[in-house]
Amino acid sequence: MGRQRTKPAPTPPTTTRGRRTRDALILAGREVLEQQGWSGFSPEAVAQAAGVSYGTFYTYFESKDDLLHHVVRSVAGEMFASSLVPTDTVEDPYARIVESNRLYLRAWDQASKVLRLADQGGAADESLRKMVLEIREFYVSRAEKGLRRLQEEGLANPRLNPRLTALALGSMVEQVAHSRDSLDEPFDDEMVLDHLSRLWAAAIGLRGAPDEGWAGGRG
Repeated sequence: MGRQRTKPAPTPPTTTRGRRTRDALILAGREVLEQQGWSGFSPEAVAQAAGVSYGTFYTYFESKDDLLHHVVRSVAGEMFASSLVPTDTVEDPYARIVESNRLYLRAWDQASKVLRLADQGGAADESLRKMVLEIREFYVSRAEKGLRRLQEEGLANPRLNPRLTALALGSMVEQVAHSRDSLDEPFDDEMVLDHLSRLWAAAIGLRGAPDEGWAGGRG
């Protein structure tokens, strides 16, 4: 058996200084993950990047896995906040699709390194897998709600299952964003945004979309 823990498990800091130190370790953990990957992600490396002692790390986190979970939660929170389309800024349905995709792609670009590592680690870590699923659920449920509203207004194909359609189209956008990073595709940001938005609108049969009725115009 390994040594039993001789000190109590870390608890959330109650002082401003404590919160700043913990936040600095979370930020440093993210930087180490993004720059060095799993192989470089260690309490020693994170403590050094944060400018604190090795022992200070264990004041706030039980292990590097504990820190990893905090890093993923932090990244997910930033991604959610930066990808929300204000309800009072865009009224046109197609413009909302474009803006939603624009914000998502930008947020994904900032969070992708950590989220891809979390996705890989989820195969062996149930709590990490649940966090990744929660992130996906946030976007799927948001798209599902938007599609239901368009169907109720008579602007989208009513025969589509909103949940399945949101899942399929969300997976499309996520996979394209991932492929751009992994395969180094030469398409610029505006072309990717334009095509993903057109494909999304065409898939749901959005009335008033740029490509609506294109087949009828063929010679």
